[in-house]
Amino acid sequence: MEIFNKAGIIVTSTLLMVGMLIACQVQEEVAPPAPVVEAVAKKFAEHGGAAAERRLQEWAEQGSAVAARELGMVYTLDASKHTEAIQLLQKAARSGDPVSADYLANRALPGGAVAHNDSERSLPLYVQLATPRRAK
Repeated sequence: MEIFNKAGIIVTSTLLMVGMLIACQVQEEVAPPAPVVEAVAKKFAEHGGAAAERRLQEWAEQGSAVAARELGMVYTLDASKHTEAIQLLQKAARSGDPVSADYLANRALPGGAVAHNDSERSLPLYVQLATPRRAK
């Protein structure tokens, strides 16, 4: 009888550990809150590191606008990654990130100027997001 109890405990504990591992993997697939992403980006900007960069890339690919913005902002400091930086900032702006939209509208465009005499539909979305609207 004692053998069955030990076997039951082993099977139960094994199933419990497998369940915990699955739960941990599911949690890792969700991008963390904005302050955590910003802290990782700050450390990456200050100290570099492939692991931090890879983590930010993963979060950006999962749809985190904050991760895309922060990685894009760090990439703007490297001339060789300028195109990738703009793409990441555009992705974040399209996701509704106001900081990315403001950056693109005011600093990343050639000359920093935006022609407002065109119709709103012809302006890129990030310019529309950064432009204050008047109440009608």
